[in-house]
Formats: sequence, C-alpha cells, structure tokens
Amino acid sequence: MDGKHIRVKKPPHSGSRFFNYKHYFSIVLMAVADSNYTFIMVDVGAYGSTADALIFSASRIGKRLRATQLALPKSRRLPGSDCPPAPFVFVADEGFALTHHVMRPFPKRGLNVRRRIFNYRLTRARLYVDCAFGIHSSKWRVFLTTIQMDLENATLVIQACVVLHNLTRI
Repeated sequence: MDGKHIRVKKPPHSGSRFFNYKHYFSIVLMAVADSNYTFIMVDVGAYGSTADALIFSASRIGKRLRATQLALPKSRRLPGSDCPPAPFVFVADEGFALTHHVMRPFPKRGLNVRRRIFNYRLTRARLYVDCAFGIHSSKWRVFLTTIQMDLENATLVIQACVVLHNLTRI
C-alpha cells in the first residue's frame, strides 16, 4: 500500500492544507494494489500536506483494519515451514507504522546482511502499488497535469479512473 499525490488547482480558502512536500497542491490517492496491478482498496481526497501514515490511519481502510472488520484471510503457516501461523499483511514503506497487519522495512541504520536482504525483498513486493500508480497515471491523461476542477469533482474523476483502470487490467 502507498499514497500518490494527485495535482489539483488550489482550493479556495484552503491555506496550506493541500500544499505538499513536493511544492504543489494535491489530494492523496491512498491505495492497496495486488500483483496484477489492480487496486483492491482506495481512499481518495486527503489533504496533500498530510503524511501517508496519518492518511491511512484516518481512512476507512485503516479504521476497518484496526477494528478487524476487513475480510482478511486467517493466519496460516508459510509453505514449507514449521513456524507458527503468520498473518496476512499489507506491505508498506518506512512512512507507515509496523502493526500486526502492516509490514514495513527495518530502519536503515546499522542493518546486518539478513535485514538488508529482507528490506530489498520487501521493497520489491511494494513496487506493485508503485507500478499500479504509474500505469494508472499514464493511461488516464488527466493525471499528467493539474486537475482543473473543484475538489468534489476531482475526487469523483480520480475514483472513476480507478474503476476504469481496474476494468482495463481485468
């Protein structure tokens, strides 16, 4: 899972709430993607100035995950392992908190070889959502420039493009 900033024109009377660290106005598309580059869950419309972890925590996805209301498969043993059952997890970057169902890389300081390899493999798994964002943005040209609509309509356009993206992936 990850967040993508979608450029929007500055909403009136918004101050700096939508102004992100990349120095433009945006709303965030928070998404979970699968290995077919389709979006499984999305949340659209958070302020561009807000960090991904806070957006996720405040989103319906995050709230339902904390309340164990998401239909996640039950914990299972990893194939070929005698270890205790492992939970299904969302793979995220360093900006997210480590929880029972969210896996993130080890902090980069003082890593041994095993942890470096783990981080590398986890990052490779997380690339699916980044690639899904790339496919989504390149297919729908509205994302190549600033969306010149009010926030409500921009959110609807983003949601519609997510649905169309998934239909074209199927």
